Amino acid sequence: MLEAFRTFLNPQGFIAHGHCYLWKPTLVWLHVISDGAIALAYFSIPLTLIYFVSKRKDIPFNWIFWMFGLFIIACGIGHLMDIWTLWHPTYWLAGTIKALTALISVITAVELIPLVPKVLALPSPAQLEAANQGLEETLRKLQEAQIQLVQTEKMSSLGQLVAGVAHEINNPVNFIHGNLLHTSGYVQALLEVLSVYQQSYPQPTIAVQTAIEQSDLEFLNEDLPKMLSSMKVGTERIRQLVLSLRNFARLDEAAMKPVDIHEGIDSTLLILQNHLKAKADRSGIQLQKTYEQLPPVECYAGQLNQVFMNLLSNAIDALEAAPKGQQSVESNATQLSPTIHIRTARLEQDWVLIEISDNGPGMPEAVRQSIFKPFFTTKAVGKGTGLGLSISYQIVVEKHGGQLECTSTIGQGTTFRVKIPIKQAEKRVMEPSDQPPTIRYQSA
Repeated sequence: MLEAFRTFLNPQGFIAHGHCYLWKPTLVWLHVISDGAIALAYFSIPLTLIYFVSKRKDIPFNWIFWMFGLFIIACGIGHLMDIWTLWHPTYWLAGTIKALTALISVITAVELIPLVPKVLALPSPAQLEAANQGLEETLRKLQEAQIQLVQTEKMSSLGQLVAGVAHEINNPVNFIHGNLLHTSGYVQALLEVLSVYQQSYPQPTIAVQTAIEQSDLEFLNEDLPKMLSSMKVGTERIRQLVLSLRNFARLDEAAMKPVDIHEGIDSTLLILQNHLKAKADRSGIQLQKTYEQLPPVECYAGQLNQVFMNLLSNAIDALEAAPKGQQSVESNATQLSPTIHIRTARLEQDWVLIEISDNGPGMPEAVRQSIFKPFFTTKAVGKGTGLGLSISYQIVVEKHGGQLECTSTIGQGTTFRVKIPIKQAEKRVMEPSDQPPTIRYQSA
């Protein structure tokens, strides 16, 4: 039976290929091991390709991988046949397998030629990386724009609320304040008339004498003018507060126009005045102001006031977080009291500087590097959103073409510097020395 099968496979009576090697063991095994290793590699490569294509179904032209796999498998079978024909001269079967391998290779080559331009048209890794970076930058700008829109809407709603409340308070307060002047005059006239009566009738009747004693007329004469004066001072303070609220909201100044920077700072301070007062866990925050004479600055007044509010609020929070008994580095003999120093100055080339410093605990380098990033905050949950300084940076740098920098020394405090041009309409080319400075850090 076995002999009949061999005759079927080798009807011509060919001799095995091993006779060509004179059956030298070294030469025979050299070919066997080499062809076996090549066949094993050829069979492993298609398995790897099939696994890769099955996992990455999104790859275009994945059918070409199957063609390559089939071609490589046929090549591997051919090498196995080379081992087989060393002992079995079935050359027709070997030739048929080679012909099948040739057919597969020709089909693969023909299909690959029109595929080359399509593959070359695919973006390169560098192009994909550039596109991804562009998308990330676009996404970042969209997120910042969204944050700015949300914050602008909040400030607009707050401004409308503040303006409405200020208007409602202003009307009755003006009415009271205006009438106090006349009331003071009337009271003064009545007291003068009463004094004349006392001089004309030094001996009043018993009923009048009793009424004078019950009403403590002498105290009324002394205290009533003081009471009217204090009421006038109170209404004047309310009027100033209303004016500060209106200046801070700036609803009527949405467009860019020249404004008094000091007025905006003082309005913000008046709103934050309650936070500067002494509390149970800390002493009051001292306020130092060093104002130079500044010209009107062309800006968005409401947005710039928002920047002052954010910077001052952060300074107050830093001082509230400072440990008790913090000693001055410069003077170890005296204990520092919480202090905020505001300084303004006019710089060269028509720039103004607003500097807000505190003597709080300062911040480490890692925190300082991230303070202008959206949503970054070191405050406890519910005490901060991480948007204040990010929005302030956008307002100063992008809206006003200015500069916002921060320097901090651990144990000595933090300083924010806002630098904006006096006139926005003039498109000046900034010299190298005028470029927005890198946020610097000073080690303790």
